[in-house]
Amino acid sequence: MCFAIPSKIIELDNEQDIATIDTMGKIRHVSVHTILEPLALGDYILINNGFALNKMEKEAALSSLELYQEIVTKMEQGEI
Repeated sequence: MCFAIPSKIIELDNEQDIATIDTMGKIRHVSVHTILEPLALGDYILINNGFALNKMEKEAALSSLELYQEIVTKMEQGEI
Protein backbone atom coordinates (compact mmCIF):
# COMPACT_ATOMS: atom_id res chain seq x y z
CA MET A 1 0.00 0.00 0.00
CA CYS A 2 1.15 3.52 -0.75
CA PHE A 3 0.27 6.73 1.07
CA ALA A 4 0.22 9.94 -0.91
CA ILE A 5 1.05 12.66 1.58
CA PRO A 6 0.32 16.26 0.57
CA SER A 7 3.53 18.09 -0.24
CA LYS A 8 4.04 21.85 -0.46
CA ILE A 9 5.89 23.33 -3.43
CA ILE A 10 8.76 25.46 -2.12
CA GLU A 11 10.65 25.92 -5.41
CA LEU A 12 9.53 25.52 -8.99
CA ASP A 13 11.60 25.08 -12.15
CA ASN A 14 9.12 25.46 -15.00
CA GLU A 15 11.77 24.89 -17.67
CA GLN A 16 12.63 21.45 -16.31
CA ASP A 17 9.14 20.68 -14.91
CA ILE A 18 10.70 19.99 -11.50
CA ALA A 19 9.38 21.11 -8.13
CA THR A 20 11.20 21.12 -4.82
CA ILE A 21 8.69 20.01 -2.24
CA ASP A 22 8.36 19.82 1.52
CA THR A 23 6.69 16.63 2.73
CA MET A 24 6.33 16.89 6.49
CA GLY A 25 9.80 18.37 6.80
CA LYS A 26 11.50 16.18 4.18
CA ILE A 27 12.73 18.13 1.16
CA ARG A 28 13.01 16.50 -2.25
CA HIS A 29 12.60 17.08 -5.98
CA VAL A 30 9.78 15.67 -8.11
CA SER A 31 8.64 15.85 -11.69
CA VAL A 32 5.51 17.93 -12.26
CA HIS A 33 5.21 17.37 -16.02
CA THR A 34 2.06 15.29 -15.46
CA ILE A 35 0.13 18.24 -13.96
CA LEU A 36 -1.61 20.23 -16.69
CA GLU A 37 -2.94 23.05 -14.53
CA PRO A 38 -0.64 25.91 -13.51
CA LEU A 39 1.41 25.41 -10.35
CA ALA A 40 2.82 28.06 -8.04
CA LEU A 41 4.93 28.31 -4.92
CA GLY A 42 2.86 27.30 -1.91
CA ASP A 43 0.59 24.92 -3.86
CA TYR A 44 0.07 21.42 -2.48
CA ILE A 45 0.44 18.33 -4.63
CA LEU A 46 0.24 14.58 -4.15
CA ILE A 47 3.20 12.59 -5.40
CA ASN A 48 4.04 8.95 -6.07
CA ASN A 49 7.43 7.57 -7.08
CA GLY A 50 8.83 11.01 -7.82
CA PHE A 51 5.96 12.19 -10.02
CA ALA A 52 3.18 14.62 -9.16
CA LEU A 53 -0.26 13.00 -9.30
CA ASN A 54 -2.49 16.01 -8.80
CA LYS A 55 -2.84 19.41 -7.19
CA MET A 56 -4.87 19.72 -3.96
CA GLU A 57 -6.84 22.46 -2.33
CA LYS A 58 -4.86 23.99 0.54
CA GLU A 59 -7.56 23.31 3.16
CA ALA A 60 -7.77 19.61 2.25
CA ALA A 61 -3.96 19.31 2.26
CA LEU A 62 -3.62 20.92 5.69
CA SER A 63 -6.39 18.72 7.11
CA SER A 64 -4.66 15.59 5.78
CA LEU A 65 -1.29 16.71 7.12
CA GLU A 66 -2.81 17.23 10.55
CA LEU A 67 -4.11 13.64 10.55
CA TYR A 68 -0.77 12.27 9.34
CA GLN A 69 1.00 14.16 12.14
CA GLU A 70 -1.36 12.62 14.70
CA ILE A 71 -0.49 9.16 13.35
CA VAL A 72 3.25 9.89 13.49
CA THR A 73 2.96 11.18 17.08
CA LYS A 74 1.04 8.07 18.20
CA MET A 75 3.58 5.80 16.51
CA GLU A 76 6.46 7.61 18.22
CA GLN A 77 4.70 7.21 21.57
CA GLY A 78 4.14 3.50 20.92
CA GLU A 79 0.36 3.84 20.89
CA ILE A 80 0.05 2.19 17.49
